[in-house]
Amino acid sequence: MTLELLLFGAITGFTSGFFGIGGGMVLVPLLLFSGFDMKEAVAISIMQMVFSSIFGSFLNLRKQLHLLADGLLLGIGGFIGGLFSGFVVATLSNTMLQYMFIAILVASILKIFKTSMEHEKEVKQHSKAFLLLIGATIGMFAMSIGIGGTIMLTPILVGFMHYNLKIATTLGLFFVVFSSIAGFISLSYSGQMLYSEGAMVGIASLVGVYFGIKVKNITHIKSYKNFILLLYTVILFFMMQKVFF
Repeated sequence: MTLELLLFGAITGFTSGFFGIGGGMVLVPLLLFSGFDMKEAVAISIMQMVFSSIFGSFLNLRKQLHLLADGLLLGIGGFIGGLFSGFVVATLSNTMLQYMFIAILVASILKIFKTSMEHEKEVKQHSKAFLLLIGATIGMFAMSIGIGGTIMLTPILVGFMHYNLKIATTLGLFFVVFSSIAGFISLSYSGQMLYSEGAMVGIASLVGVYFGIKVKNITHIKSYKNFILLLYTVILFFMMQKVFF
């Protein structure tokens, strides 16, 4: 199982760096098919996100410091929301958490498919309270199903705030720093964290993150959109196979 977890970490890290996601939407299905139950997969996924999101955001934001203002507000909101994830995980059943995961995937696929990924309009400015509220809502629900929140945040940033897709995924990964740390604290407090497995996957993910960001930076924006839609669709297929068949 050790080699399997290390491999999962490397794969998850690459997708995290390339797609700007926490990695949970990839890691959770892999862990489920390996025999972990949903709540165990969520715990391992959240700990992995702490590793990959901090390292990935450091690499992303060195040359994009102007993104920090909105990113911090969204992130602080995500941290607050993520603190409630332990309560949600303890309250809802494994099946209900899986249904939530599938519903979020479907909504995100539809929104990204319909939206232009490279806006000519200026980025919309919103109040600090609005950004905090968006972050908190996403943080609570995303951490409850073991994903970082980028899958929910990216369609909002691109579709409603007119961010370029690559910038949106950069902000999304930065958001995961806050939400995943909060989720880690919440699940640890409620006694549901798997420390050794999570650390193993998280450390292995760092190598993947580095190469994922390198490839993202040289990928054309239109191809990038297609890759994201493909990823979301493949994961949706495997999750539906797991839940319904």
